[in-house]
Amino acid sequence: MLPCSRSNNLQRLISAVQTTFVARLSSLSGAALVQADAATPALPGHVRLNLCNAVNDALKIALESNDRTYVFGEDVSFGGVFRCTVGLLERFGKERVFNTPLSEQGIVGFGIGLATAGHTAVAEIQFADYIFPAFDQLVNEAAKYRYRSGGHFNCGGLTVRAPCGAVGHGGHYHSQSPEAFFTHVPGLKVVMPSSPAEAKGLLLASIRSPDPVVFFEPKMMYRTAVEDVPEGDYMLPLGVARVVAEGGDVTLVGWGQQVLVLQQAAQQLAAEGVSCEVIDLRTLAPWDVESVCASVSKTGRLVVSHEAPVTGGFGAEVAATVATRCFTRLESPPVRVAGADTPFPLAFEPLYLPGVARVADAVRQALEF
Repeated sequence: MLPCSRSNNLQRLISAVQTTFVARLSSLSGAALVQADAATPALPGHVRLNLCNAVNDALKIALESNDRTYVFGEDVSFGGVFRCTVGLLERFGKERVFNTPLSEQGIVGFGIGLATAGHTAVAEIQFADYIFPAFDQLVNEAAKYRYRSGGHFNCGGLTVRAPCGAVGHGGHYHSQSPEAFFTHVPGLKVVMPSSPAEAKGLLLASIRSPDPVVFFEPKMMYRTAVEDVPEGDYMLPLGVARVVAEGGDVTLVGWGQQVLVLQQAAQQLAAEGVSCEVIDLRTLAPWDVESVCASVSKTGRLVVSHEAPVTGGFGAEVAATVATRCFTRLESPPVRVAGADTPFPLAFEPLYLPGVARVADAVRQALEF
């Protein structure tokens, strides 16, 4: 039998975990839903799409505008497991939209070959969790092709799409966010959109970029994020962050699905009189250092948040850069709010994820420093 003091401590721990679990459940479900008002029509020149449809629209435009563009991957000709490539085979034919064997190394290697021959290759890795067999192809081949050939050859026509992040029930093999691995590689661009309109514009910019791009798509948002997306062909600039909301007390920085969490935390904190500036990085490599540092120089505080584990996550790069560039303007140390240093859990996903409650707590601590 446990001594009374140890038993009381255990009960307090269990109670705290239960309370936190409920809070994370509510913050997760709330952050995942971004729905346009169904009662109002779409804006002129726009069409209402979810993120999956926005990706499909971008791929359609890429195939239409360049007859040397190819879209391929596991189950792509069937529409893909997330249905992002529905209708492309029927419209553009099996020679330009096709399935591949179950070999991520082969998928990316084939894409590199296409790109070096002057074609535009859009390869799909079915889940970002399975991109690691292709790591050597991306890091030692795609990223270095131009450099090692002295500029004579390149595979800038390569874009690798990879659905990433939490989905509510994915567990440790279908929920990871491996973006930080690739930000460490000169020669690769790394992009992660935060909404349907962002996804379409950033994907088209990635496909037309002169450098190989790893394009991560937050799969939780495929169906839950719906907004008015501009019709037709447009691109959003790579390497340029987006100020989602202006504020004066603290800067919140995120990318992908986490931007929605930051927005909801900012709204919650506004009721307490706290003014948060929310920045969506959009592109992690290269990332918009100037915009983030300008914001932190104004607010004096930084909270950066991502789903990936905290150790070695890209938030560390943002925090270190801000600490160096904005040292004399800081009112408190930069704070990271991220996933835990554990494999991605299944039953305890809401505890693992950096939800609204954890972000809001981090802001309050920064303000009280």
